[in-house]
Amino acid sequence: MSLSERHIPDRLQSTLQRRLKSWETLLLLVAITIFIANSLASPYFLNAWNLSDATFNFTEKAMIAFAMALLIISGEIDLSVAAIIALASTAMGAAVQMGAGVPVLVLVGLGTGLVCGAFNGFLVTGMGLPSIVVTIGTMSLFRGISYVVLGDQAYGGYPAEFSFIGRGYVYWVISFELVLFAIIALIYGIVLHKTNFGRAVYAIGNNPTGALFSGIRVARVKFILFLLTGLMAGVAAVCLTSRLGSTRPSIAVGWELEVITMVVLGGVNILGGSGTVPGVVIAAFVMGLVTFGLGLLNVPGIVMSIVIGALLIGVIALPRLWAMRRR
Repeated sequence: MSLSERHIPDRLQSTLQRRLKSWETLLLLVAITIFIANSLASPYFLNAWNLSDATFNFTEKAMIAFAMALLIISGEIDLSVAAIIALASTAMGAAVQMGAGVPVLVLVGLGTGLVCGAFNGFLVTGMGLPSIVVTIGTMSLFRGISYVVLGDQAYGGYPAEFSFIGRGYVYWVISFELVLFAIIALIYGIVLHKTNFGRAVYAIGNNPTGALFSGIRVARVKFILFLLTGLMAGVAAVCLTSRLGSTRPSIAVGWELEVITMVVLGGVNILGGSGTVPGVVIAAFVMGLVTFGLGLLNVPGIVMSIVIGALLIGVIALPRLWAMRRR
């Protein structure tokens, strides 16, 4: 037996140990624990249709979280995603009042998201402004436009066929949204972990100056990431508007907090440079199980907000506390 052959089992063992100690494995154990606790706490939890309904608690937010994960890994952030949903939904509502059909409505929603993402990207990469400041401003701007257009009114009258996107089922209890969520997760997983673009995102997040001198077009990559984030907010707007069947300017209020919590809970470093798509997928299921389980127990929505806020603070603080304890 050669020397290299003798070392293969050791490498396999170290890989297995590394995976068992990973954040994704811990999250998976948490998800299983929450699932068991929910099944014991409520007799209605294990119903197949109830479990299917539980996926609506996270699929739309998770679609945005995949793009947000790449953006945060690159060292930027977008706090305007919920406001983009409101503006895209308002644009779709205005289009349906003019008699637009389902294909046009979808294009309007996606196009509005892309335009908003391009606007954020231009301000950050083209003018050199901090992304957190820019997107706080556009968060107010985009939702403010929705309030100016709608006031206290609502758009309705969406075509019956449009409801399939947000409420339709592909097979038995498997919803169209869940299938779309799985496809988008696969695409972003391949992009981040298997392509040069994904490697560029990691490089920028770890050392933007070094990435620039190594030939990576940092501004272009970041602009594309803002475009993707705006596009995914547009996709979420199409799904959410289809599911609700109406448009109000207050749609998706507070979603930016939940999306960022999902990303950080998934193991993405809030300062950039590290994170995985599988971690975000598991975090999406964890948050969906938590909110659905609390809903079955008739826990008020404000308590759910407290839980989500505590999750965000805890996940950010936990690594630092662990490092302090080790020192």
